[in-house]
Amino acid sequence: MSTVVLRGLVLSPIRFLRLAALSSVALFLVITSGAFVRLTGSGLGCENWPRCGDNPYPERDFHAFVEFGNRIVALIGLALTLVTWLAARRTDGLSRTGRIGALATFLVVVAQIPLGAVTIALELHPLAVMAHFLLGLTALALAIVVAVEAWILRDGSAPPVGPRWLRQVVLWAGLPACAALVVTGAVATASGPHPGADEAVERLGVSITDTVYVHVRVAAVFGIGVLVLGWFLLRRRNRYPGIVALWGALAAVLVVQAVLGEIQYRSALPWGLVLVHVALAATVWTLTVVLAYALWRPARPLARQ
Repeated sequence: MSTVVLRGLVLSPIRFLRLAALSSVALFLVITSGAFVRLTGSGLGCENWPRCGDNPYPERDFHAFVEFGNRIVALIGLALTLVTWLAARRTDGLSRTGRIGALATFLVVVAQIPLGAVTIALELHPLAVMAHFLLGLTALALAIVVAVEAWILRDGSAPPVGPRWLRQVVLWAGLPACAALVVTGAVATASGPHPGADEAVERLGVSITDTVYVHVRVAAVFGIGVLVLGWFLLRRRNRYPGIVALWGALAAVLVVQAVLGEIQYRSALPWGLVLVHVALAATVWTLTVVLAYALWRPARPLARQ
């Protein structure tokens, strides 16, 4: 059986899979906790970095605790990606993609550190905040690839799904469309009533109505694409029931996201609903990355044995 040897510690493939999955979950939580910081106006709760004011830790202020909490979550994510990379280097049978992906995940998370410092130094300039958010999504996507490769290491892989042209369309059109959906959503948030701090923060200078107008139409294009993909996948449901289940989960989250988006917009964007919307956006991104990658390299449990 393939094993992972890390400083004398022997891990089985299932434990490496758990480590890779835990790293992905941690990076997902980094994104959502970062959204919580912004939406509660705590972005400048700790006025400098890495210290929190004159101390390395917050004292009594709510915003400082929220901002510092996000740093702790990010530190945990950093530690897990480091351990995952070190483990990947010593994993017998792990694909080259898995090894490189683990290193790339760690490096992208490391890049978040100076970018976070720059974001605070620029007093939450919206472009810096969005860059911070999108870099987090990049790290999450890479971690997901590593987790899928770890899954394949444990259970093996099945043949690719559908014709090559379909997989290429999903990869080169579907993923960018999902990225555009997330980016336009980030722009809409940056144009809304949540600047990220109680203080005067520079805004994009774009109307929330205009940004939502673009975001909704990008969402419609992406949704139509998901429906078309579903038509192709449902024809292969007997051979790849797990792939169809992934698609169904993505479609269901998109429906919930659309309903929630309409509700939050008509109710003046309360921060709690916006937070859920951001978490669902990260979920849409996660499922899209998993589905796009699994079309090329599906783990064996996704196919009928």
